[in-house]
Amino acid sequence: MTSTASNNGTCTITIYFKQGSDPNMAVANVQNRVASAQGQLPSEVVRSGITVKKTQNSNLKIITLYSPNGRYDSKFLTNYLKINVEPQLSRIPGVGEVNVFGADYSLRIWLDPGKMMAYGLVPSDIDNVLAAQNLESPTGSLGAESANTYQYVLKCRGRYSEVSDYENLVVKVTPDGKVLHLKDVARIEMGTVNYDLRSTTEEKPGASASITQVAGSNANDIIKQIDQVENQARKALPPGMVLADQTSVMDFLNASIYNVVETLIIALILVIIVVGLFLRDWRSMAIPAIAIIVSLIGTFIFMRVVGFSLNLLTLFALVLAIGTVVDDSIVVVEAVQAKLASGYESVYRATIEAMRELKSALITTSVVFMAVFIPVSFTSGTSGVFYKELGLTMAAAVALSLLNAITLCPVLCKLILRPKKQKAVLQSGKWMTRYEHGVIGMLHHRRYVILSLPIALALLVIAIRTTKTGLVPQEDMGTIDVNVQCKPGYSLAQTGRVMDQVESVVRTIPQIKIYTRMDGRDAQQNQTSSAGFLSVRLKTWSQRKAKADDIDSVVNEIYRRTDCIKEAKVNCGTLPMIRGYGSASGFEIYVQNRSDEDFSSLARVTQQFLDELNRRSEISKAHSTFDMSYPQYEVKVDAAKCMMKNISPKDVLSTLSSYVGGARVGIMPIHVNPKYMHSVGVLIGDCPVVVIADGLDDGKSQSVAFLILLRSIETGEDVYRVQWLLI
Repeated sequence: MTSTASNNGTCTITIYFKQGSDPNMAVANVQNRVASAQGQLPSEVVRSGITVKKTQNSNLKIITLYSPNGRYDSKFLTNYLKINVEPQLSRIPGVGEVNVFGADYSLRIWLDPGKMMAYGLVPSDIDNVLAAQNLESPTGSLGAESANTYQYVLKCRGRYSEVSDYENLVVKVTPDGKVLHLKDVARIEMGTVNYDLRSTTEEKPGASASITQVAGSNANDIIKQIDQVENQARKALPPGMVLADQTSVMDFLNASIYNVVETLIIALILVIIVVGLFLRDWRSMAIPAIAIIVSLIGTFIFMRVVGFSLNLLTLFALVLAIGTVVDDSIVVVEAVQAKLASGYESVYRATIEAMRELKSALITTSVVFMAVFIPVSFTSGTSGVFYKELGLTMAAAVALSLLNAITLCPVLCKLILRPKKQKAVLQSGKWMTRYEHGVIGMLHHRRYVILSLPIALALLVIAIRTTKTGLVPQEDMGTIDVNVQCKPGYSLAQTGRVMDQVESVVRTIPQIKIYTRMDGRDAQQNQTSSAGFLSVRLKTWSQRKAKADDIDSVVNEIYRRTDCIKEAKVNCGTLPMIRGYGSASGFEIYVQNRSDEDFSSLARVTQQFLDELNRRSEISKAHSTFDMSYPQYEVKVDAAKCMMKNISPKDVLSTLSSYVGGARVGIMPIHVNPKYMHSVGVLIGDCPVVVIADGLDDGKSQSVAFLILLRSIETGEDVYRVQWLLI
């Protein structure tokens, strides 16, 4: 369990479960524990809400919505993404979470402390005004109990929807009839809930969202459905918007599967060529080729029955299996050929004699081979997860190869092979004579053969000890996260100026295809005003074939170009080969304080540990975002003085929180403006409808669509769904 808390009032607890745990049961257990702890939590936490989500810590995709011509600002794009794209993505089976990097659209009331003080007001007074005058109330009807002709429904205006409505809310009324409105002590505008994040795509206003999957789901199937939703969303985009993929797991998977399939075909061709070269007979070459194809088809059937998917591990097993499944058939063909060369004129008799001699050896070697791979499949932990499909696929391929060797190959030998001609027998005899001379020569020097055995064992031990080890090799995934950590305490504006420097030197790297920029969050999505990151997507692998086009060379080039920026630490991270085992390549280490030392001691020890790691040659770069030098003030409320002035310490902190941190006090419906209306025909279930989305003009820039009208094409009936926003 790990937890991350920030000073904006949010806390994230991440719980990792052992391999093989049921994710649905894990969520149920966590929810039960959270429910049992809610009674001990502060009321503010319970009121804000606690959510439990089942997800993985790696992204399937990161999408970006941006305006190349700058027509829409980030506020508009973020809300358009939240309302028109995010709900559709969240409904896809297997999607764990769609995290839009941005704040909700909101009506902001900026209180003027000087004017508030002049009128003797505090923020809680404004809360009371909003609660009393901006509310929904069922007002009932008239005439329900009478015999009148008509029954009248009393309709209340309800919550306000225009900025002017809030500006004219009555705060105070003097005895002589003078009215103090909210606009007299505050500035009201349409904005966002917070302003701690800025997002751009290639220097243009943009909004991004990350998509994670649920544990146990199939990434390939989910991404296909995500692509369908994206294509539908692109058709409905207003002019001046572009929806693009920033990163996608399928890019690497498709390229890898293509390479493995290509290797599979090449291996199949090479095996056939080698068999033909040494057996020197096209008939003999045809039998192993048929055996390979039959064994692979049987292996695919086995994978389908046991529920294995076509992935990198199973394809790699098939590549290895090609060289293995052909062995048994080659042995059978060569044995039959030897019988025919020795004088057998009947292919049938030669095949019977050859199989009588070989069947025990074939079964023994195949069982031994399977005995190596099957136990690997039952290995526990991370390795067991990876090698289960590899081991069982290999074992199944070998078992099918044995079955072919003792059933199909003898039949093919009888049908295809022909008795050897004298020339072929003599030619084969020449090769056999050379082989026999070599074996006899080794037998005459047995002491050298015996001596070579311990030498080979010693070389094996040396190779095992000196060869680098690792769970899986690091691959070029095509994505780089450039994390920029500024000096502690930097404001978002100052961080933005540093990010401008980083972006100016990174954007001209020729291997980059597209990049997005986030100010206010680091690459691990931790919210802080003194950090930012660039998510860089490189060009496809087919476009990066030069020596300096690999991802490591691009990372080194980023380090070289950003070395002159002294105001921040720049760290580059690449996506891990294994999705879900960390957010970047390499490994993560947690330093835990189990003593009674304070955070300053923890920071000092952590830095010493990082220094030692960076001195090691096998560590490329070790870094941490933990820092204790953030500037801050400690607020102390004098309870005695508060009571002397008949003020509660709670009121002091509440007032300070409202003026400095802000407060959420309600919800409001948004009045739409037909100026930004656009429509598209879709199907809702089996019913064809027209979706009409209306937008709002805040007087400064275009904002997102808030009301969606579903109009049935068949009946003409309208159904409204209103988007409610926080104040």
